[in-house]
Amino acid sequence: MKTTFLELLQRLNSHGSLLRTIIYTIGHMCIAVCCLMAIANVPFSVAMTDAIVEPILNGFWYYILDRYWASRVAGRA
Repeated sequence: MKTTFLELLQRLNSHGSLLRTIIYTIGHMCIAVCCLMAIANVPFSVAMTDAIVEPILNGFWYYILDRYWASRVAGRA
């Protein structure tokens, strides 16, 4: 069965998990750059490197937790 990219995204976005994860990750990147530059006084390039890698990993973790919550915990409420 041939699945289009749009259909795949719609399946991944069940209960809004993917959209929330993307928004969370973008916000986390912006916050990370600002904090690193203000607190640690690192150059912009270093702040961007950390702000890209770390939030992406957190984004994956958040997606897993959100999917679990949507399937197990929120369904009981």
